[in-house]
Parts: sequence; C-alpha cells; structure tokens
Amino acid sequence: MYNKKLLLFILLFSAPFLLHSQVSNDSLRVLKEVILKGKPYQEVIPVQSLSGKLLENLASHNVADALRYFAGTQIKDYGGLGGLKTVDVRNMGTHHVGVFYDGVQLGNAQNGVTDLGKYSLDDMESLTMYNGQKSEIFQSAKDYAAASTIYLRTKRPVFIGGKKTNLLVRYKTMSINYIDPSFRWEQKLSDKVSLSVSSEYIKSNGEYKYRYKRNNLDGTVAYDTTATRHNSDIEALRFESGLYGKINNGSWDAKVYYYDSERGAPGAIVENKFSDGFRQYDKNFFTQGTLIKDFTEKYKFQAKAKYAYDYTHYVARDTTNVLGEIVTEGAQSDDSYFQQEYYVSAVNMYSISSTWDVSLSTDFQYNKLNATRKGIQTLFSFPQRYTALFALASSYRLGAFKALGSVVGTHVQEEVRYNAKAPDKTEFTPALFLGYTPFKDYDFNIRAFAKRIFRMPTFNDLYYTMVGSSTLRPEYMNQYDVGFTYNLLIEKGILDKLSFQVDGYYTNTKDKIVAAPTGNLFRWMMTNIGQVKGQGIESVVNLGMHIGTVNLSTNLTYTYSQNRDYTKFAGLELSSYGDQIPYTPWHSGSGILNADYKTWNFNYSFIYVGKRYNGNVNNIKVNEVQPWYTHDLAVQKSFAFQHYKMKGAIELNNAFNQQYEVIYNYPMPGRTLKFIISIEL
Repeated sequence: MYNKKLLLFILLFSAPFLLHSQVSNDSLRVLKEVILKGKPYQEVIPVQSLSGKLLENLASHNVADALRYFAGTQIKDYGGLGGLKTVDVRNMGTHHVGVFYDGVQLGNAQNGVTDLGKYSLDDMESLTMYNGQKSEIFQSAKDYAAASTIYLRTKRPVFIGGKKTNLLVRYKTMSINYIDPSFRWEQKLSDKVSLSVSSEYIKSNGEYKYRYKRNNLDGTVAYDTTATRHNSDIEALRFESGLYGKINNGSWDAKVYYYDSERGAPGAIVENKFSDGFRQYDKNFFTQGTLIKDFTEKYKFQAKAKYAYDYTHYVARDTTNVLGEIVTEGAQSDDSYFQQEYYVSAVNMYSISSTWDVSLSTDFQYNKLNATRKGIQTLFSFPQRYTALFALASSYRLGAFKALGSVVGTHVQEEVRYNAKAPDKTEFTPALFLGYTPFKDYDFNIRAFAKRIFRMPTFNDLYYTMVGSSTLRPEYMNQYDVGFTYNLLIEKGILDKLSFQVDGYYTNTKDKIVAAPTGNLFRWMMTNIGQVKGQGIESVVNLGMHIGTVNLSTNLTYTYSQNRDYTKFAGLELSSYGDQIPYTPWHSGSGILNADYKTWNFNYSFIYVGKRYNGNVNNIKVNEVQPWYTHDLAVQKSFAFQHYKMKGAIELNNAFNQQYEVIYNYPMPGRTLKFIISIEL
C-alpha cells in the first residue's frame, strides 16, 4: 500500500511540471472597467472568519486545529496524527454542526460525524462559522437545517497579468517522524474556464512521548510514568480537482475529491494498557457541482448536486500491556462499511422590491449503508434513508432594520432489512433573525435570533450491532441569541481597525442523544439524556495596527459556557441532575498575534480550555479533567529567486511541552518542531 500510494502521488506531482513546461505566458492585456452593483449587506447573525494571511500564517495544518480559534467551539481530539477530530459549537453536539465544503454539506449518515482532521489547510481560502445560519436566504435547505454552520471555502484560481499557469510545491517535515509533500497546480483553460489540481501525501509513525499520571481518591499517586504513544501512525493520500467557469450572468463549478488512508486508532490509556491493535482504513470519494444564474434582475437560481461514496474498514486485533505482553490474541472484530449518498438541491430567489426578497429551497438526499463482518454471523439492518427538505424564507430591510425568517420542512422515510419498516417522520422548524443599526455614523449592529432544530438519529444511533438502539427518540433543540458587533472607524494613527463582538445565548435540548466511546474510538454507546439546558457568553476582539513598516493583527476570543443535565426518570431527579454535561468547560479562550515585516512573518497563538468533567455521569472530584493550554510559534521568511517565489517556515507547537488531554485518557503530543518549504512557479 505504501509503494502504491507513493507512486500515485509522484505521478500526480509530476504532471503539472510536464504541462507547465509546455505553457508560455501571453502578453499583457488591458481589460475594460467593470462596475459591480449589489444590495446593501448587513450581518444579523453571529459570524467568525479566518482567511487570507491570518489563516495562511497560522501554525495549524488541518481544519480542526484552525477551528479551535473560534469562540464557542470545542474540538474533540482523541490524540495524535491518526486520532479522530470533531467540532462542537456551543456544546450543542457535533451532530448539530453542518460542515459545508465549497457550499455542499459533508455528510455521514452512518455516525453523523465529520472527521475534520482529513481536511488540509493548504488549499483553504477561508473558514467561516455562523451560529444559526448565514445572513442570507439564497442558500440550500440544508443550510437552514443546522444549528450552526461551518463553511470551508477552497482557493480558486487567480491569474495575474498574462499568466496562464500557477504552480505551488510544498514540503513539510516534523520532529515526530513526519513527511508531507504536496502541490497545487492551476491552469487557465480559456477566458471563462480554469482548472485546479492539488494533492498531498502524509506519512508518519505518530509516536510521541507523554506523561501518564493519575491520583487515587485520597490524593495519593496511583500512576506516574512516561511512555510512548503507539498506534497513532498514519499514511494518507489526498487528491482533489476543481473546474470553474463563467456564463452569462452566472457561474458554475465542479469538484472531485478523494482521500485514502490507513491509520492506527489509538485507544484509551487505562490500567497499564498502553497499546492496542485498532486499525482503520478509509476511502472517501465525492464529486459535486454548483450552478448559479441570474435569469433577470429579480430572479436568481441555484442548483447543486453531489454523489459520495465512503468505505471504512475497521480491525481490532491484539491488545498489549506496558510490558509488550499480549493480553488478547486474534482479531476481536473485522468490520467493513460502505456508504453511498445522492444529493440534489434547487434554490429560487425572487426580489419583490429593493428591500424585500423571498426564496424557496428544495433538497432531496438518499443514503444507503451496507456492512460486512468477518468471522461472526450477525444480522445487519442495511438501512436506507430518503430525506426531503424544503425551506421557505424571506428577508426584509427597512432603513437600519433587517429581519430574516424561515421555516424548514423535513420528511424522513427509512427502509430497514430484518426489521419492520421504520415509521416516517415529518417536522417543521421555524427561525427568526433580527438586526438593527441604531446610529448612522457608527458601525454598531445589534442582533437577536430564535431557532428550532430537529435532528434524526444516525444509522449508528439506531442500528449499530450491539450498540445502536432502535428506540432512540429524535432530538429537538431551541436556541436563542442576542448580541452586538461594533467596528471602530479609524482614519489616523497607528491603529488600522478595531472590532468587538459579544453574544449571549441560551439553548434547550430535549431527548439529547449522547454518543460516548466504550473502550475504543469505533464502538459507541447511544442513549437519550433527556433534557439539557445551556447558556453562555462569547466575545471576539479583532485588532489591526501598524508601527512603521511592521503590520500587526490580533484575534482574541473568550467563552463562558454552562450546559447542565436536567433529566428526570419517572418523575425523579437522577444523580447527575443539574451537573455540567461531559467535556463542557466553564471557561475557554484563544489568542492570535501576527506580525509582518517586509519578507518576514511571525505568528504566536494560544489556546486555553478550563476545567471540565469526563464522560462519567457525575460532577465529582475523581471525574475532573484538568485545564490545558498550548502556545504555538511560527516564523516565516519569503525569498525571490529569478522568477520563482520561495518561502521557508519553522513552527514550534506546544512550545512549553504542556502534558494535556482533550479527551480523558487520550494524551496529546508534547512539544513538536515542524519545518516547511514551498516554491511557487
């Protein structure tokens, strides 16, 4: 497998060079002036974004690591390069976060989880997070159906002057036996069509030192040792290609994405069990396309389509203790899962007047899951799900006031083998967003929203062998938000920009579905908690300034959050009644400081997550997970050599070698050093 992946990457890597040698630059042409007209845009929904230089210079290299710098987000990281990485916003649950890749949602009907560690920042133009939904109505019904949304927008080809070809080659290596070559090739096919191709190959044994320390209830030390994290290796190949075109009063794009990996799934470190044999093999493929066209000045149309195929092979084999002795021999499980998804969407928007728009979005999605299990005869449900969504939305602007309302209808129909037909489900969920700008001379915006969310259990929740529960109830959530944004207008002095964003929120979840690992990352236990109520405050400060030729930018966030379990059973309060739900810190925050000086760039970033409790039921001392923080540093230098642009970077992650765990018993890497060199042709 190693040789095949490496050979495939070399072939992909070499193709742009061969094509580049056959392309010559055209002479410069003077283009006619183009004037763009549009309606005034006003955000009425809390939004955070990382883009441009700030995103490029961040000492992070996958989407999960970058999202940690958004207020209100918690990344659940199970350790190491091969560990699962998911995102949770406002502690509402990973399943309530819609992750959109170039405008189309990344789906996983099997477990509802998007592993963000698979998606590299190399090709990313911007990361944007909305609480609720986007402040516009020209979007698919899927966009309306999520409690919060994250948009991953990849880079689109830009050609300066008469260039027809852009080529970027990058190589990364790290102090924990890590190699990561990649390239991105962009080609201008005509005045209206361009192409991009990118690929990346990652290989690492994933081994790193960590300290394992546990205390008894009386405070005495039970364990205190230094060990090496095993079975966190990874070998992965990513390939994606995009085609971008312009038409009269519109545009279109098409994308193909493929990801192939073999990795260890590191288990929990408990009671002298320091190594395990869990292995996971993934093949993820999708192709998608989008068409946008303005048929008239009042009528706009958008169409999207996607096909996705996901293969997961999971093997649990020998388990060893700290002495390397085999505890369990032979394969414990050997499972393969095959997912298919078909998705189509159509959006129609009509402008009744210059201040009043209406839209109708209709989506249809089909999901199918097959599975095989070696060595064990078991009945698998082979579920199929048909989901139809529609969203009727309207936005209205009156002076400094803007209102946006929507209602989403969801109809779900399932077919299950070996069981009686699952009942159909139909729900309607409304949302209302309000924005107001009280002062003409100040960029000060007040906003508020209320939204109801409905979520069906995933296939794993319902049908997973020995774990799923077909009696699970759907999950309902009401969320409310009120906040403001203030952008200080600056014309003189060293300060260039200053903005504040503060929001208070409240959530109420009924029949919350909780998925918790049961000894390893692939086996989960599903249950309805009952009722969870959450409240919190999020704040974001962005600052830009210059001192002579040094440009400084700062992004600071702070979040206070409470999410408590108020479940009763037969009218009686459970022992966890009123307790903070697992892995919800009361306090968390982040900071980014970036400095540019001529061809030099310096970046410092900081993450803090306060005390929280692990996956056990009660908030007692033994279940506490201690606060953790990390400091990351990066220095970059740009060079020019003939017609080539070169950049070198040194990154120091977890500079103070903090020993910490995001998930209890899943230790994270300590201090690591990374070197990066890139050449742009």
